[in-house]
Order: sequence, then C-alpha cells, then structure tokens
Amino acid sequence: MKTELKVFFFSPIAWLILLVFAFQVGTTFCGLYTDALRYQEMGYPVYGATANLISGLRGLFVQMLNNLYLYIPLLTMGLMSREYSSGSIKLLYSSPVSNFQIIIGKYLSTMVYGLILVFVMCLPTVFVGMYVQSPDMKMMMVAALGVYITICAYSAIGLFLSTITRYQVVAVISTLIVLAVLNFIGNVGQEYDFVRDITFWLSISGRSKVFLDGMICTRELLYFVLVIFLFLSMSVIKLRGHRLKLPVWKTVLDYAAVFVVVFGLGILSSRPKFIKYYDATQVKSNTLTEYSQEIMSKITDGLTITTYANVLDETWFYAEPRSKNTDLKRFEKYLRFKPDIKQKYVYYYGDFYSNYRYERDEYKDKTPHDLVQAIYRWSRQDTTTYLSQEQVWAMDDIRAEGGRLVRVLSRDNGRKAILRIYDDSHIHPSETEITVAMKTLVDRSAVPAFVTGHGERSMSDNGDNGYGLLATHRVARHALINQGFAPREISLEKPIPIDVDFLVISDVKSPFSERELKNYNAFIERGGNALILGEPRRQKNMNPLVEPFGLKFADNILVSPNDLFADDLIIANVRASETMSPSFAAMSERGIKATMTSACAIERLPVESGFHVDDIMLTDDKGVWIETKTRDFANEKSVLNPSDGEVEKQYTVASVASRRVKGKDQIIIVTGDSDMFSPKELNANRAGVTAANFDYFNEFMYSMTLGEYPINIGREPSPDTRYTASHEVLPWMAFIYKWLIPGIILISCMVVLIRRKRR
Repeated sequence: MKTELKVFFFSPIAWLILLVFAFQVGTTFCGLYTDALRYQEMGYPVYGATANLISGLRGLFVQMLNNLYLYIPLLTMGLMSREYSSGSIKLLYSSPVSNFQIIIGKYLSTMVYGLILVFVMCLPTVFVGMYVQSPDMKMMMVAALGVYITICAYSAIGLFLSTITRYQVVAVISTLIVLAVLNFIGNVGQEYDFVRDITFWLSISGRSKVFLDGMICTRELLYFVLVIFLFLSMSVIKLRGHRLKLPVWKTVLDYAAVFVVVFGLGILSSRPKFIKYYDATQVKSNTLTEYSQEIMSKITDGLTITTYANVLDETWFYAEPRSKNTDLKRFEKYLRFKPDIKQKYVYYYGDFYSNYRYERDEYKDKTPHDLVQAIYRWSRQDTTTYLSQEQVWAMDDIRAEGGRLVRVLSRDNGRKAILRIYDDSHIHPSETEITVAMKTLVDRSAVPAFVTGHGERSMSDNGDNGYGLLATHRVARHALINQGFAPREISLEKPIPIDVDFLVISDVKSPFSERELKNYNAFIERGGNALILGEPRRQKNMNPLVEPFGLKFADNILVSPNDLFADDLIIANVRASETMSPSFAAMSERGIKATMTSACAIERLPVESGFHVDDIMLTDDKGVWIETKTRDFANEKSVLNPSDGEVEKQYTVASVASRRVKGKDQIIIVTGDSDMFSPKELNANRAGVTAANFDYFNEFMYSMTLGEYPINIGREPSPDTRYTASHEVLPWMAFIYKWLIPGIILISCMVVLIRRKRR
C-alpha cells in the first residue's frame, strides 16, 4: 500500500485531481452559503440550514457526489494497466505476493486517497459548525460516510477494469461505461417482475441518497460492501486467470459464481425484516413520528396494501409496472416498523375519472375493453392480466372513486381503509394521510353529520357556497373524508344515531319543526358536539339552536366600511380560549385573522345555561356596527346612523360553549357566518389581509372530535434555522476555501514533485 501511495503522489494526476476537487469544493460551498445568507436577509424563513448547505438539492455533498465519476476513473486507470504496459506485472507474479495481496494493496491505496478527498470535502463543515445555528453534525458525518463509501465502490469498479486492459485510456472509458450502466440499469425491464428485481438491485443510482439524508440503512450499506466485494473478487479472479493462463471460460464461470453469491446476498439483505436503520438527524426526519409509530404498534395482525390502478385513467402512471419500485418506496418508513406488510397491485380497465387522450373521435364509441386493446396493442404489456372494473368491485367496492388510482388497506381482522392520491402539487399521500388511514384501521373514524332538510349548505356541493371541498371531495387532500372522518347527511326528523360525534348546521333557510328541535335537544343533552354556522336573514330559524347555550344571533348584518373591500367583509381578530387547542392559541398570538362575508353578530342571553362561553372571534372596536338599512353593498356605502340604533363597538362573531357531560367535554362552536368555510372564501386572496379560514376550520374539527382528528403527527422542526455569519466573515470564507486550501495543495504538489525530480 505504501508503494502505491508513493506512486499516486509522485504522479501529477493525483495532485491535479485533488487540486481541482478542492477548488470545486470551495467555490460550491461559498456560493451556497452566500446565497443562503442573502435569502435569509430578504426575509425568507430558513428550515434545515445544515441540510440546505450539505445534502439539499444543490447541497455541497450532493454536487461533489455527482462529479465523482469524473475523478475516480482517472485515479484508477493506471492501477493495473500501468503494470501490464511497463512489464512490471511479471515481477509481481514472480514475487512471493498473492493475487489477493496485489489487489488489496492497490485498493487500500485508493481508499486512503478517497479519505483525503472526503477530508477536503468536509473542511467547509467547520464553517457550518461555527456559522449555522444548532448545526446537525451527525447528519453531516453520515452524509460524508455516504460519499466515502461511494468513492470506495467506484474505485473497486475502476480497479477491476484496470485489470482487463493494458491501455489506461481504455480503462477510463470502460469505467465510465460501467458506471453509466449501473446508474441507468434500474430503468431496464421494469415491466417484468423478475427483471425488475434484478435490475433494481444492480442499480447504483440513488443509493447514496439515504446517507446524504442522514440515515444509515443496512440495505444500502451492504449494497456498497457487496459491490466492492464483487469487483475486488473479479479483479483477483482476473489476475489468477492471467497468472495461470487459465481458459477464458473458467474465468467467466468464476465471475458468474461470485456474481450469483453477491446477488443472492443482496436480495436477502433487501428483505424488509432484515433491514436495520439508524437515523442520525437531530429531529429524526427520516423516521416516522412517535404518533405514527404508536399507531403502527397497534396493528398486531397482518396488513395488506392493495393498489388498484385503472389503466385508462391518467393516474395509472403512478403505479404502472415500470413505476412499481418507486411506488413501493412511499411506504418504506412504515415497513421499518411493520416489515410484514404485504403490497399488491391490481391493474384493471373501466370508467375513468379524467384522461384527455380519449376525447378524440377515434375513441368516443369504444368500450373500456376496446380502449385497452387499441391503446396497448403495440406495447409489451400483457393486457390479458387486466381485470374488468366489475371484477375489481367484487374484490373491493371502489366504484365511488371514479376510476382513479386508489389503495385499500386491509387488516386480517377484516377492517379496511381507503388511501387516495390528490389533485395538488404533491399528488401522493404524506405521512399524515397514510397514518390517518392506518389509524382508522385501529380506531373508529369520527362521524360528523351535516343536517339537511331546510336548505342548509350541503357536504356534497362542490360549488362556491357548498361544503363539498371541505367534506367529501375525494381528490382534495384536506377534505374530511381523507382526514379520518366519515361524514354523512341526516335529517332531524328522526332521532340522531348514537354513532354521530357532532352536528354541522349552517345557513338554515326555514324553521325547524318541534320534532326536529326535540331530536336536536336530545342530542345536545346526551353530550353531543355541534358546529353551528349562522347567516344574516336566518337568525329567526337558527336562534332556537343556540339559545340553550345562552347565545343568540343578533338581527341584521355587520359592516366594516373600508376603501378596498365590500362593507360586509368582516376581518375578525382571534382570541385564545382554554376550550380550544394550543395551536388555536398560537395562531391567535401570531395575529392570524379570520374573514367573514355577510356575518351577523353573536350576543349573550341573560340566562344561566350551564355552559361556559368564550368569545373566540371578534371584530375591531372601531369602524364596525350592525347595519339596519343598507343591503346592496356592491352599489351602496354604509353610513353609521346612531338614531337607528346602530352602535360602533366590538362585536363577537364566533363563540365556544363548553361543559362536562357524563365525564367528557361537550363543545359547541357558534359562528355568525356560513360563508367563511365556503370554497369562495377559502380561495379568496385579499391584499394586506392575513387570514387562515381553512386552518381555523381544522381547529374547529379538532375541537369537535376532542383532539382525535385531524391528527397532528407532531414532527418537531429542525433547530438549525439561522445562518449566523456576518458579511465581514464572507471574504475570509472565500479566501480560505477558494484560494488558501487549493493553494496549500498546489504548493505541496510542487514541493513533492520537485523533490522527486531532484532525487
């Protein structure tokens, strides 16, 4: 090994690689830190400063890792080729040195050189440790390990290819070709299960990412170890064949035997039950949260995830055979805590939710079966294995999903849950949605009942004024149906079912009958929760609902005249309450408003109701009053008329009433506006107004279910949220990393090479 190291450092190539590498490290890091500091000073929030600099999309280690293929082939090209071309290989063969010792000596020298490269690459982490708030040092160490083990794997590949030719240029080109093949082979034959497993394991692409993210995974670690073992073994076999002048077929058989052993060990080490993990990040960002882990621990029997993909719908591409390995990774964090999860894929054809391709005239009159035959006739996919939608419905009734890709989670005890993909930028379910689905397998879903029969807002109406987007819109990630709720519509003509957790009553356009009020009051008396959303001109119909809590909807409509918006827009201030959640209080402290259009005020009645009442949303105390005359706010301006009883003061627009019933909390939330949770208002974007109606809706749901849903997985933010270097430090940073360190390497190179020449 010492001899090989001397050969390395008596060669200008090794020094040139080190010099260019060091300069690239310095230039990249200085640019990253300067840009990050500039964005911070522009007011952008910082999340995970260490990861941004080191392992993010443009992080230092990521960029250097992506360039390794340029350096390592140049480093390894002469390891054995030089021995062949100079004839010194005969001296090695005649010496008392085994083939293994020859190979391992040369390989150890590349490992030492790789350590030097990693050391140079890690020098900027000293600056990160000094000038990043609470830097994630363990994550950087694991990321450096990932880069180093990749260098070792590339070196083993380069060493082997150096043993098969005496020409260094051929060795370089061969190494580049093999690295390219190993990077792209993961895309080969993905349509076939058997080929997919082989090529997926062989692929080196993305193997280092888990280390860069701060995670040590035995599957990836053993992959690199096995790749190193494979190519070193083949190098020894090649030397043995050359030394003993063995027939080529014997050498090839030895190659095949080693490959079979390595591949078998690789497949075995990739089984979920054999994989071990160590998450080195400060906040365990690569691991399920404790909440999700607790849910998974409750699933003690078998769990199967069946993915139904309609080959005619545009969502099919997310789970088609060639995308299966990528799709399987979405549940890897859950496999860590339940390795026996079974994952199945069922491909079928049927009515589709959306696909613009089939709007052409040539497809209009075709049945789903005919469409499949027409579209996939030139593909390599075996369409005979595709089921019809009727066959799928017999397995799991997913007809309500409209043909979109959907997953059914099934426990051996018979409980099932639906997991969807969504029409947003992220598309796939996050940990929150997956854990919600898992939770409904071990706990019951929350059941909100939307009251109907008097023109109330419908949970199925996706229009501007309906609540469908919040409740039942399947492709909306945050809809109740995707967050652990099982919403339904009911009439108060019949007693409210015992499994209903809370009522949602809004914008009641006609009075309730005595029977309906009796059923409603019975629900309240047994401790049921309710969200009651009023509306101007509906006060008479809705006051019987809120009077038992000592509240009433005031007549007429609230106005807050201004120059920018309609007079009936109320921008409400939010007040914390012990009845509401801590996050509700946090939003209140941050001054996040709620907006209401056409709202009525909520007043207290001078009665003892038995409920504790808190006002949680209030208007400003100036410029707001109850308007008694003006109604056309688009064409008229409101004017304060004290003579008409109009009083300028602070009004309540949302209250919460609470009490204890049968050992549990009962919560009633009353608001003066039904539009505040309509799609029209949720999507409103007003200049200078920071409102979060959607977040307040989630807070209301959280209170209605006494903290059960929507779930809060509770992942802590990373503490490294600030870059602390001043502008005076940046020139010194640039000098040290861009010029001083490369300069030291250059001077060292000159000294070593000049001294050697003089000798």
